[in-house]
Amino acid sequence: MTKHQLPEVLAPAGSLDKLKIAVLYGANAVYVGGQKFGLRTAADNFTLDELREGMNFAHERGTQVYVVLNSFLHDKDLEEVPEFVKFLEEIGTDAVIVSDLGVVKTVRAHSKIPVHISTQASTLNSESARIWKEAGATRIVLGREVSVKEAGKIKREVDIEIEMFIHGSMCMAYSGHCVISNFTQGRDSNRGGCAHSCRFEYSLEGLDTPEKKKAYFMSSKDLEGLRVLPAFIEEKIDSLKIEGRMKSHLYAGTMSKVYSEALKYYAEHGDFLSDDLINWEAELSKVSHRTYTEASLVEKAGADSIFNERENASDGEWQMVGSVIDANPKSGIVIEVRNAFNQGDELEIIPFKGPAIKVVANEIMDLAMKAVTRTRPTTLVRLPFVEGVSSMHLVRQRGKA
Repeated sequence: MTKHQLPEVLAPAGSLDKLKIAVLYGANAVYVGGQKFGLRTAADNFTLDELREGMNFAHERGTQVYVVLNSFLHDKDLEEVPEFVKFLEEIGTDAVIVSDLGVVKTVRAHSKIPVHISTQASTLNSESARIWKEAGATRIVLGREVSVKEAGKIKREVDIEIEMFIHGSMCMAYSGHCVISNFTQGRDSNRGGCAHSCRFEYSLEGLDTPEKKKAYFMSSKDLEGLRVLPAFIEEKIDSLKIEGRMKSHLYAGTMSKVYSEALKYYAEHGDFLSDDLINWEAELSKVSHRTYTEASLVEKAGADSIFNERENASDGEWQMVGSVIDANPKSGIVIEVRNAFNQGDELEIIPFKGPAIKVVANEIMDLAMKAVTRTRPTTLVRLPFVEGVSSMHLVRQRGKA
């Protein structure tokens, strides 16, 4: 079997809890944001203390941590960057993700932290990648409009690390060039205020067609690249990025687990010819998502990549109902409840490796050993012990019609 260098799985971590989940479920690296300079102001984001704790937690388990500084900064913003960068270097940050030349220069002037160029810079060709390399970047996060084959060509010609999105929401515009939110909501989409205006329904004037009543023409289906993994490996892409710092704990854990398990299977067998491929796809379908597309990974995305539907929060067939706080034969499985479930409900506990463990909640007790028929969010409840369950495992349940 020919040995191939396998790409890392880079997972989103919108909070300290999500960082820990992504790490435990197999991500090789995570990306996080501080309180400033990122593009997700609505995410929890990390305080300085949380950044330090998250860095230690990840590094102790061999996982790298990248910090986003990819907002478009003005001079006044830039004055605050050096102090933050020095802190990031002190706590051992593995890289920063940047989209602006001024920030690149500032980071390099005040630290030795490797610089990754954000997809916000919309790097689509070798000459652009070469300029970023000359400016000191060690990795390029390519625009989503680039195919895997084009990415491989850029890597070979420029000799620089290449990162590509493999999963998650898509922008209708070139990243870093969309200002719809600025005009419709007064929120700067390139300074952390994206209102996802492309997901709204719009009326097409002058048309007397069904499309006029159902005009979500700027909303894209979600990216899903599981079956493109062989191409990523063939083209020696360095990092596979999962979009979604604002998405759920269940999303962070499931995506990290599926893609890392698939790559580990390839490392062992040299192919993806496994029934597990069906299982991995089934797992991806259990997380709330729009219809999946491979977008431009293989062929240029066309009209069939439009998600011409109303957003519906109930689209996800499964939901996370809690996480395991403790599990042992004496005290049973202690679950912190996030969404209520009832006595007799069928649950699935997701281990860090291997298939989900099915449990029927016939016997639910509170911590005082009083029987519970319906759990409540934020409370702790106890189920009988099941072999293979341990703390930090996620618990999910199929939604009820």
